[in-house]
Amino acid sequence: MLHKIPQPTNEPILSYKPSSEEKRLLKLELERQSKNPIEIPLFLGGKEIKSGKTQEIFAPHNHSLKLGVYHKASKEHAEMAIQSCRESAKAWARMPWQSRAAIFLKAADLLAGPYRAVLNAATMLGQSKTVFQSEIDAACELCDFWRFNAFFMQRIYEDQPMIHAPYTWNATEYRPLEGFVFAISPFNFTSIAGNLCGSPLVMGNVVIWKPASTAMLSAYYIMKIFEEAGLPKGVLQFLPGNASEMANPVLDSPDLAGVHFTGSSSTFNRIWARVGENLSKGVYKTYPRLVGETGGKDFVIAAPDADPTTLAVALFRGAFEYQGQKCSAASRAYVPKSIWPTVKSEMRKMAADALQGDVCDFRNFTGAVIDKASYTNIVSYIEYAKNSPEAQIAIGGKYSDAVGYFVEPTVIETTNPHFKLMEEEIFGPVLAVYVFEDNKLDETLDILDKTSPYALTGAVFSKNRETIIKMSDALVNAAGNFYINDKPTGAVVGQQPFGGARNSGTNDKAGSMFNLIRWTSMRTIKENFLPPSNYRYPYMQEA
Repeated sequence: MLHKIPQPTNEPILSYKPSSEEKRLLKLELERQSKNPIEIPLFLGGKEIKSGKTQEIFAPHNHSLKLGVYHKASKEHAEMAIQSCRESAKAWARMPWQSRAAIFLKAADLLAGPYRAVLNAATMLGQSKTVFQSEIDAACELCDFWRFNAFFMQRIYEDQPMIHAPYTWNATEYRPLEGFVFAISPFNFTSIAGNLCGSPLVMGNVVIWKPASTAMLSAYYIMKIFEEAGLPKGVLQFLPGNASEMANPVLDSPDLAGVHFTGSSSTFNRIWARVGENLSKGVYKTYPRLVGETGGKDFVIAAPDADPTTLAVALFRGAFEYQGQKCSAASRAYVPKSIWPTVKSEMRKMAADALQGDVCDFRNFTGAVIDKASYTNIVSYIEYAKNSPEAQIAIGGKYSDAVGYFVEPTVIETTNPHFKLMEEEIFGPVLAVYVFEDNKLDETLDILDKTSPYALTGAVFSKNRETIIKMSDALVNAAGNFYINDKPTGAVVGQQPFGGARNSGTNDKAGSMFNLIRWTSMRTIKENFLPPSNYRYPYMQEA
């Protein structure tokens, strides 16, 4: 039977207006999860396993709100996961691709329908996302990943040889990798977690998934969605816990076929080094595919003719949505002297109006940062700026961890384009701004390009097309996702495939077929219908 997956469309974003049904359902689910802490097991070989070594889960915006506990995996559990992958790999690889696609299409429909409030509530409570930030992430983007990946898989399989010599038939087979894929997901996007394990899975690979410890609640519900969608037992191993305890046994396995990673550059560098060391020892059956989206120091730069109001909105949203904890968040800005007073004034109005607090209150624009370590790190940068003669607090600068890990949206103005906060990744609601003379745009573009080792996202603002071209050309290698007159956040599956280069990762573009191709191993097949029966070529005949 020939199946064809229709062109998918992006999942609509629900409004959650005061009288809406989606708001009513979400409020009920937030209350349910707040009052009913859960116990999260490991999932190994299709079985739920409780290790006995647990870690409590609390809401970042409310230290007193216990959401549950999760069981931590050990080295022994990692070895069990590897064995389970060996046992389930062959059957999963042989399942017809249409059936794999059906599992993910059903998972997307489950998420869009009965699980929408569940996963949104888990993301809001466990990761302190506001309702809108959770809706565009946990609901819409994850639905998009699962639907578009199934469609992209079909497009890959449709790509077959164009030429067939007489009496022959050529074909390309797209096999899963030989071994398992190790997926390591971050806390900041529920959709990334569901895609890091999901994209190798849809291509027929078995996966060991280590979710972030600070996003365990939403990760658990992703597993439950996969189960209900019909994912075979043992195809996806769920290993929460400390990476230091389980990562090396997984990375040292001869069956490691790939790593799908989102996190810090330093962690990805260590993974790469470990894999390289193992390659030199002849550990692996094959060269593991390493796919990583890592750090960023994302920029916004404006020309003197940029509209101050739209620039201010882009900076405020780009820097402070989800407390600046997006990989793509605006972290440094370069603003001409002539428009900076207006931009700063507009941003101050927004900061005074934007509420911060418990994300269960839908009026709030921001919540808390993810945990104590992150809070302490962000505060250290703010205090550094307060004590520096090269900087001043333009907006915000206050913080408190009395109830939750709250840091105000903070704008720091500096006279030094190489100031510490212009160069180092902070991953919080802190925007460093360098104000430059209007006639020094070219010089500032050069400084921007050379300042950071990262190249994830960036944005330029100008009304003049020639200026836009100049800025784009000057920054051609500075960002894998580049925005013109828009904030540097908000990439949409099927519209702006996401990923950066330089020290921001391998730029394999999540949300495109080019990511999926990394999880396939092609086999070229030639069949000769009339093979020759004589070794001699025509020119070898007697004259």
